[in-house]
Amino acid sequence: MEAFPIKTISIEEHFPQLKEIPEYPETLQMRGSLKRIANTTLITIVGSRKCTPYGKQVCEILIKGLAGYPITIVSGLAYGIDAIAHRAAIDNGLPTIAFPGSGLNEDVLYPKQNRNLAEDILKSGGILLSEFENHISAAPWNFPLRNRLEAGIADMVIVIEAATKSGTLITARLGTEYNKTVGAVPGPITSPTSAGANWLLQLGAVPITCSEDILRELNFRLLDELPFPHWQ
Repeated sequence: MEAFPIKTISIEEHFPQLKEIPEYPETLQMRGSLKRIANTTLITIVGSRKCTPYGKQVCEILIKGLAGYPITIVSGLAYGIDAIAHRAAIDNGLPTIAFPGSGLNEDVLYPKQNRNLAEDILKSGGILLSEFENHISAAPWNFPLRNRLEAGIADMVIVIEAATKSGTLITARLGTEYNKTVGAVPGPITSPTSAGANWLLQLGAVPITCSEDILRELNFRLLDELPFPHWQ
């Protein structure tokens, strides 16, 4: 990670959409390059840390279907759906932004088990962003702050699996407050892991059943128009 030194970047210059959220930071700490991310649509994908095989499969399929479009995947470097989303973006040639709940020094980057993933994000042309000082370790109060940046930076927030009490729902709520499009993937009614996502759908979130749902919601012209959603 030494090949990607930490820089201080201006919100005003690089991510002015964050100025629309309350108490926004004037600057962020960054590792990586903004080159691949410039002029792309930012989609924040969040979900359960204890995701099911269904959630993992859905996340990978949805992101695979976004390949070839000017899209960047945003998530939080956490276990579960976050890590799957970052990895799927890399595997499908999409840039990705990670917001860890810590500073960006390698010895505090959280979670420790995903530091190799963070390195791969940087090598693939993605970036790590944090409003915390570089030496700050992860703490419970850091994550709601991180969540507001994930929601504020996005053009769309998508929830893939969430329990009824979770940080994922905080991100979705903030997305609504910030006038972002919020989507949710429906899940089995018997699965506690999908209870939060299904509740969001009851409240009016956009149902996400395929990649085309995302692309149409964001007004992309489909490269491969099909009469029905496809899961290949």
